[in-house]
Amino acid sequence: MSVDIHYEQLSDTQWMELLPLMQQQQVVRLVDCGITEARCQDMGSALRGSPALAELDLCNNQLGDGGLRALLQGLHGPASKVQKLSLQNCCLTEPACGALADALRALPALRELCLSYNPLGDPGLRLLCRGLLDPQCHIEKLQMEYCSLTAASCEALAEVLRTKRDLKELMVNSNDLSEAGVRALCGGLADSTCPLEALKLESCGLTSANCRDLCGIVASKASLCELYLGNNKLGDVGIAELCPGLLSPSSRLKTLWLWECDITASGCRDLCRVLRAKESLKELSVAGNEVGDEGGRLLCDTLLEPSCWLESLWVKSCSFTAACCQHFSTMLAQNTRLLELQLGSNKLGDEGVRALCHGLSQPGATLRELWLGDCELTNSICSSLAALLLTNHSLRQLDISNNCMSDPGILQLAESLQQPSCTLEKLVLFDIYVSEHTDDRLRALEESKPGLKIIY
Repeated sequence: MSVDIHYEQLSDTQWMELLPLMQQQQVVRLVDCGITEARCQDMGSALRGSPALAELDLCNNQLGDGGLRALLQGLHGPASKVQKLSLQNCCLTEPACGALADALRALPALRELCLSYNPLGDPGLRLLCRGLLDPQCHIEKLQMEYCSLTAASCEALAEVLRTKRDLKELMVNSNDLSEAGVRALCGGLADSTCPLEALKLESCGLTSANCRDLCGIVASKASLCELYLGNNKLGDVGIAELCPGLLSPSSRLKTLWLWECDITASGCRDLCRVLRAKESLKELSVAGNEVGDEGGRLLCDTLLEPSCWLESLWVKSCSFTAACCQHFSTMLAQNTRLLELQLGSNKLGDEGVRALCHGLSQPGATLRELWLGDCELTNSICSSLAALLLTNHSLRQLDISNNCMSDPGILQLAESLQQPSCTLEKLVLFDIYVSEHTDDRLRALEESKPGLKIIY
């Protein structure tokens, strides 16, 4: 039972009709629906004592601090069953954190709290941490992206990490925590017994020095499965510092995101050691790093080894050229574990992708998703791609967006797509412009094959 409304400005009449329905719902999602402080008071009254509500999502509404306070008064109580509260981009500031701190003591079932895209600031987070530290609070997932946080509030958050045994996911992406702030967080984690599973520190001002701290966390936290460090200046030195932790016998990391971290082929070499040694690692992103063709070769050679179990590789914008495509072709023909490959925004050209098509046409190829957007492709490659769609029966998604293709090339693909032997389920063609005739052909193709979706 749920109310699920997105991107609709509710009239006063609609709002009054909706209020009595909310109390009986398990899930109420009103995303970007024009909810203001006045309507929060209505909602607080309507939800007071609700025996069913488990999830409340009010993202992208201008609740304000007063509105949140009124809403929380309706949710309080030992009988509350609210488990998930999403308040992303709701115009909340420091005073809202005081109200939330009190609410955390009065919402014993609450497990997930999203506060991203609110300017809470360091004083706000310090107030919130008082509630997080309360014995009645059992938050497992805390999201605070873009909350105007700095190193000044990290010691308070570190104390939460040090004290609470419930926290499983912490997301503080896109806050200027800096080297000092992240060191404080790592200090809290090092002293804690919390079963943290996901740590997200993208765009937080980390440096290579933080990788030494994170190395210890990765090595000691067997529960840690996901580590997101993208858009931080770690460099090859930082990767070298991090890898001993990743190689630790106790490390069980499954997902490692290192996009735009100033990594070169040298850093790739260290990461390849991890890929060869750790069967647990399933997803790796080094997108936006200038690893070049040499880095591509190193990754492909590693993916050919039986000890590598990687399933998803993101190497978008890695300065690859056609020269490395033969390595990818050989790897794709033989590797039976890699399911997802993001190669977009590399200058592969028709020649390079022709080599990829050859590898993917081999009987042993098992790749399911391939991204080739913005790879300097033309209509000339469409005959190879069309042939691939008929010979390869594992590929389910192909993205060739933002390439210099037009009607002749797209119609060649359509010919293959209409064949019963073609098993592709999604073709993505963003920023490729076709005539009305070709548009009609693609729409008719979708109607004739319900399992196929063409996006452009």
